[in-house]
Amino acid sequence: MFVQSTSRVGAIAELEIATAAVRAGLTVLRPVAEQARYDLALEIGPRLFRVQCKSGALDQRAGVIKVGLQSTWYSPQGYVRTTYSTREIDLVGVYCAAVDRSYLLPAALVTDRRAIWLRLRPPRNHQRAAINSASRYEFAGAVAQLEERDTGSVEATGSSPVSSTSPPDAPQSTIVGAHEFRNHFGYYMERAAAGEDVAVNRRGRPLVRLSAAAPALPAASLTSAMASTNEPRREAGLVRPEMPLGARGADHP
Repeated sequence: MFVQSTSRVGAIAELEIATAAVRAGLTVLRPVAEQARYDLALEIGPRLFRVQCKSGALDQRAGVIKVGLQSTWYSPQGYVRTTYSTREIDLVGVYCAAVDRSYLLPAALVTDRRAIWLRLRPPRNHQRAAINSASRYEFAGAVAQLEERDTGSVEATGSSPVSSTSPPDAPQSTIVGAHEFRNHFGYYMERAAAGEDVAVNRRGRPLVRLSAAAPALPAASLTSAMASTNEPRREAGLVRPEMPLGARGADHP
């Protein structure tokens, strides 16, 4: 039985992911040198996304695809293993030869992790939380979501008056179901922290909205806001005026 080397398996995965991108109508770029932490760059909408390519291993019994998320190289001190960060990559492309499918994972889902498992079928213990369904990240669908997110504001401006749409610097909005939000809370929390507005619906109705924490109000603005709030109350006699220090009696320490 012929056993492929690790480098050959990686090369096949990179080629299959690039092929899936071309089939999806994307422009594929590749770094000239090998020092980059990403293997490919994909032009999706107006942006370039840095993609690290990985090969997935099928666990037929568990019904999952295991994806290793560490890079390894040899140094004078021995082998070094590191994970990836959002400063280095934007997406992880995965090709699993056993199912002959490619997947595209967002960086927020995979960074700073040693591995991730994509589930092909429901678990036997009926677990519902913290499940990464492989079908959610199939290549064509993931690309379509990225394109829709990046072009949504442009399409909205073209179909409605400019005054009725959000300003260009308004946060992007993502609508997600309550079950999906619960299963991937950490992922959507990272997206909200990055400035994206996440709206959670239950049975088609708005439930909650997640957004980044507002910056602290400057002291001058806070003082002005308090003064404007107290002014109507002072005019109505509801706020006691400040007394001069010399006029305070013994009951005013």
